[in-house]
Amino acid sequence: MDLDRIYAYRFKDVDHAKRGMVWSELAAFLHREMGRPERILDPAAGLCEFINLVPSAERWAVDMNEPFIRQHAGKDVHVVIGDTLKVDLPADHFDGIFVSNFLEHLHSQEEVADFLGKMYGHLRKGGRIAVMGPNFKYVYKQYFDFADHTVILSELGLAEHLYGAGFEVERIHPRFLPLSFRGGLPINRMLVRAYLGMPWAWRFFGKQFLLIGRK
Repeated sequence: MDLDRIYAYRFKDVDHAKRGMVWSELAAFLHREMGRPERILDPAAGLCEFINLVPSAERWAVDMNEPFIRQHAGKDVHVVIGDTLKVDLPADHFDGIFVSNFLEHLHSQEEVADFLGKMYGHLRKGGRIAVMGPNFKYVYKQYFDFADHTVILSELGLAEHLYGAGFEVERIHPRFLPLSFRGGLPINRMLVRAYLGMPWAWRFFGKQFLLIGRK
């Protein structure tokens, strides 16, 4: 599967200025929700929109595509090239790990369990993992409109995975963000900030879950 071409096609009509504005607010919000971690890992960094903007002192990004991540990662981000399921990372090191729209791309529920178990080993005691992704309950009609979606997950299945990997599940939000940047999200920074501060509104617009677990 040629992911470079697939993603180029997927994001060709996306307003990247809008994405950047939304992610700047999201990164600050998630940093607070995770207890303001000082050392944070994004194990599926992609465009590095989160890791470039999160206000942590030490930031790590993992991706398999070296030219791509070197192009997008900020100069102060520690980049690790490799398969995030196998790559060598320090044990008991990070205060926070953020996983965004990644688990649904894995090949099986067993791979999800293996990945979360690996992440558990990289967190220090008391550190938190935040996982965001499409909730099959609310997007089942659109879930397989994405060529690289393979694993079906809901907030309850993911909660079991987190607990099975050793985490204590602190917060479960079945609905958090809309599914994509193609529509539905506010385009004004003040409105994005207001939306994030009003969890009752997530019930109407949210199609992605957000779960936070603690080691």
